[in-house]
Amino acid sequence: MELLSKQDPYLRVVVHTAVCCRVLTLLLQAVFDLLIPDHTADAFSPPRLLEPGAYDLLLEQLLGGLAHWDAEHFLFIAERGYLYEHNCAFFPLYPLSLRAVADGALWPLWQLLCLRSRLLLSAVLLNSVFSVLAAAALYKLGCAVLQCRRTAFLAALLFCISPASVFMAAAYSESMFAFLAFSAMWQLEKGQSWLSTLLFSLATGVRANGLVNAGFFLYSHSKSFALQLQVGSGSVRKLSLLWRQLLSMASSMLLTCAGICLPFALFQYYAYVRFCGPGLELAVPKPLQKLALDKGYRLVSPNGVKPPWCSQRFPVAYSYIQDVYWNVGFLRYFELRQIPNFLLALPVSLLGLWAAWTFAVANPRHCLTLGLERRKKKQGEPRAGFCCPAVFVYVVHATAMLVLGFFCMHVQVLTRFLGSSSPVLYWFSAHLLQGHETWLWKEGVDGQSAVRVRERSILGAAPGSCGKGPAEGHPLLRLLLSYRSMTAVGRCVLGYFVSYWLLGLVLHCNRLPWT
Repeated sequence: MELLSKQDPYLRVVVHTAVCCRVLTLLLQAVFDLLIPDHTADAFSPPRLLEPGAYDLLLEQLLGGLAHWDAEHFLFIAERGYLYEHNCAFFPLYPLSLRAVADGALWPLWQLLCLRSRLLLSAVLLNSVFSVLAAAALYKLGCAVLQCRRTAFLAALLFCISPASVFMAAAYSESMFAFLAFSAMWQLEKGQSWLSTLLFSLATGVRANGLVNAGFFLYSHSKSFALQLQVGSGSVRKLSLLWRQLLSMASSMLLTCAGICLPFALFQYYAYVRFCGPGLELAVPKPLQKLALDKGYRLVSPNGVKPPWCSQRFPVAYSYIQDVYWNVGFLRYFELRQIPNFLLALPVSLLGLWAAWTFAVANPRHCLTLGLERRKKKQGEPRAGFCCPAVFVYVVHATAMLVLGFFCMHVQVLTRFLGSSSPVLYWFSAHLLQGHETWLWKEGVDGQSAVRVRERSILGAAPGSCGKGPAEGHPLLRLLLSYRSMTAVGRCVLGYFVSYWLLGLVLHCNRLPWT
């Protein structure tokens, strides 16, 4: 597999670090879940219809902390399908994957574990794999965009201790989405448009915000067309080709955007057929019927009573469910009692705004022209790192999602919303650490303990990298051990990543409110 090519020693370190961090995350969540009693939360918690066995109880003790909050929805959908109307806020590709693994690879365990336990184990296994692959994809994407191997390397290492780490481990769709989104961005940078379209389309089948990724294709085609217009003189022959190029670009944009949006449209059609079509007599167990009655959840109605959204001109279940069940809408979260949640989202909001400001200050003309102006040769080679012009579209993407999340969503989800969707959070954090912690990239002092040849090949100077090689020892470990000697900026960045990593495990795994 190209992602895990053995030709790049930096990539091997990223994969090794991601595996170690995932194992440590699973161990810590089990410890925290055992030591701290669970909070009683008013969240979706369907009753267990089967008496758990001894192995089910053991698995619940070890991994039960990863099955709280929205994880309950994904596990329930994987087990029983879209039984309740509000389940349709969670897209199908991830629960389908859980069911496939539970019924396939884990089928030999059916006598030891009930279906829900196998689904939970499937979630842990799948998310572990996807989070490692996402770290590798982020590294390859960073190399392609930043043109600086060490910034891409450090960003991928920071992803391993992401502030959204608990959601990369729990039965959430974040790991799968991050892998698909980062891989699609990387393939687009390589010019593999159709493969990128397929990956972006799959990402939309995982999360609704995958629709925003269509902007990458819109910008890519628009930029390519704008640069072609600026080549040479406006001869009659070139003018005669203008309409052909314009039609070709428009058709390509239409096809790729349609491909990315198709999973969303198909899922809305499925929801319409299920809840707005002819009523079907479903055999719903009485405990689940009682839950629906107690909580006000809507079941498929066999008596012809349809949800209000069915009569809309464009019946979209997703927006209706977000509005009615979670009160999601413009400025709806701006209440005094939500101040703690705004404080939770403050670090990622500040990082996102700071990233946009830093890039705009470094590239004012590029931002004003939207990157559609051909660079003149006398301007020299474009700079490498976070401030290189190629980062523009990613900064716009991250800023758009930040604004959308801050004003229109439950603001505390911004951490995992951006952490699983945008590489900018990690690129800019790596940029800050590189800019303030210069010791990271200095060569080891003569006379220090010898380093193995393999480590030297990884951590020393390498072709195609910018700046000097990182200091002796594993960079992530050195970061953690050198916290006290860092600058204020370095301590804030690293403190944010590590504290949210640990706090997320403590709070989320014990049903306490988190991001």
